[in-house]
Amino acid sequence: MNWIFLMGAALVTAGWLAYRRRLSGVRARLTDEDMRAIERGEPIDRDEPLDLDEAAEEEDRFWDETWDEPEPF
Repeated sequence: MNWIFLMGAALVTAGWLAYRRRLSGVRARLTDEDMRAIERGEPIDRDEPLDLDEAAEEEDRFWDETWDEPEPF
């Protein structure tokens, strides 16, 4: 029974560390001015605008993938 507790604690710790690493990456990309704009409800100005054509191509590729049929119960 102890090993179940230890495995659970290890999984929680690993998840927490992954969350912190992802959050610190987001913080590194946001400047103070970006944070102020978010607080005011304004959009954030970025040097590289979103490429809508590329996004549409990626979406088309996603939906064109074949999917495995679920196994019957």
